[in-house]
Amino acid sequence: MSGTEPPQLKLADPEALSANIAKIAEQSNKLVYEFLERQQSDTSTFQVLDPDTIGKAFTELTQQMWRDPGKVFEHQMAMWQDLLDLTTRTARHALGDEPEPVASPAPDDKRFKDDAWQDNPLFDFIKQSYLIAAKHIQANVRDVEGLDEKTARQVDFYTRQFVDAMAPTNFASTNPKVVRETLETGGQNLLEGLSNMLEDLEAGKGKLRIRMTDTEAFELGKNVAVTPGKVIFQNDLMQLLQYAPSTEAVHKRPLLILPPWINKFYILDLRPKNSFIKWAVDQGHTVFVVSWVNPDATLADKTFEDYMFEGPLQALKVIEQATGERDVNAIGYCLGGTLLAGTLAYMAEKQDRRIKSATFFTTMVDFTEPGELGVFIDEQQLSAMEEDMEKKGYFEGSAMAEAFNLLRANDLIWSFVVNNYLLGKDPFPFDLLYWNSDSTRMPREMHRFYLRNMYQNNVLCKPGGITLGGVPVDLTKIKTPVYILSTKEDHIAPWKSTYAATQLYSGDVRFVLGGSGHIAGVINPPAARKYAYLTGDELPEDPDAWLTGAQAHEGSWWTDWNKWIVRHSRAKKVAARQPGDGDVSVLEDAPGSYVKQRIG
Repeated sequence: MSGTEPPQLKLADPEALSANIAKIAEQSNKLVYEFLERQQSDTSTFQVLDPDTIGKAFTELTQQMWRDPGKVFEHQMAMWQDLLDLTTRTARHALGDEPEPVASPAPDDKRFKDDAWQDNPLFDFIKQSYLIAAKHIQANVRDVEGLDEKTARQVDFYTRQFVDAMAPTNFASTNPKVVRETLETGGQNLLEGLSNMLEDLEAGKGKLRIRMTDTEAFELGKNVAVTPGKVIFQNDLMQLLQYAPSTEAVHKRPLLILPPWINKFYILDLRPKNSFIKWAVDQGHTVFVVSWVNPDATLADKTFEDYMFEGPLQALKVIEQATGERDVNAIGYCLGGTLLAGTLAYMAEKQDRRIKSATFFTTMVDFTEPGELGVFIDEQQLSAMEEDMEKKGYFEGSAMAEAFNLLRANDLIWSFVVNNYLLGKDPFPFDLLYWNSDSTRMPREMHRFYLRNMYQNNVLCKPGGITLGGVPVDLTKIKTPVYILSTKEDHIAPWKSTYAATQLYSGDVRFVLGGSGHIAGVINPPAARKYAYLTGDELPEDPDAWLTGAQAHEGSWWTDWNKWIVRHSRAKKVAARQPGDGDVSVLEDAPGSYVKQRIG
């Protein structure tokens, strides 16, 4: 803000102001009525941020803090010393000096990009005061001894949520961009923001459902999920899509993709420029993709086994009918990869070798270190979740989305609070955030099995730990060649956790570590020239040892994967196959009707 004339106070147009207030009053009355109705009818017992869980964790923290008050005092004194240094620095800054900051935001922290956070002494002081307090609060709770590992992780996670929420960027009077906007528009931005908030509350039936993008800007099959293809099969749980070829000849062995049913498959087919599906088609693969249904209470009894039999195993039969090929290459993404691993272990017991290579995108099969999602998994929270699912028949998609968003609260929650409510702007149209807002439910029995056996008890990675189709399965019996793609900044499937699979499979294993996170690290087309990836021929037990010996490569891992899968195909190309060829019928155009089922 320095170096420019201060904005002049602008009074809002009285007529426009009156119309806005009338609109807000009408929305508010309707919202209060709906909210009261909802409270009477809502029997939900599960909350992502459960007050009892949070209270219990911080009660234990407080008890342990009192055991060593000297350490708490040391942290307090260190914080006061930093604040004292900041006061001295601010005085020098006000006199025109440019001393080194006491605290600076991380390079990737987007909250303090406005010039006023650096140029204006007052906002610079506010920024650094917050950063100092945040640093010492988090250091204090992390330094407390005597907490069990589970509680320590919960305390650290919930403390970060509090620290993020208290950022000065989230309040109108301490955000310079909001202050400027308020002065320049005569407060119109705050009125628009209040209207936006009421609309979001109305959409959530009394619960704030923050809009991340303009959902009206996208339509499946029109400007996202546009790769040409057909639906050639469907059952209760999935539609099977076959994509039209873009080359005259194709690899003999078809490619089957199993996306997670926690999200929808079109993350792999957002726009032509970043569509993995289109890129794979262009490389000469005959691509089949499972599009999972968005389940309701009628599918409450569907199990993890059902997903295996009605998903990949059924798809293998249909692909053979469509192409005449029994053998396929398969890809599993996240939970789809966990299902693929279980399916391969089941097929190993049955001497079924139709899947000739398996690729895993950001997939955990050993949940010893489940990452930050483990914060939400303990007996108290699981019991509440199961009680809620018992009533509804499914786990609510909005709750799943809320948990994922909390892992990156500054980017996926607070940035939109500032943009939508404080600045009064509509969210920008963004295909990835449109997909992120397109939530899916989880059937009761499947989700219970998944959380209990994987996240809580971690028995999938143990020989005979789970039974599928009446067969105790053992991942170590999987001899299929495997390509494991993990990403370095993944908060959902931490790369060191996914690396554990390299010690389980008995066949040829290639482990590749991409840049960025769970989504951006996977959706990284070669043309984007972003990030890089690491490979290593040796697979020691310790992931850090692998990292030390890994080689870096510029560009996208997509090209590395394609070379690997072609090498393992070992077959000449054949004439391109069209959807509907063979003994199958075309039901509808891709992306199909299942993926278009939106919650609400």
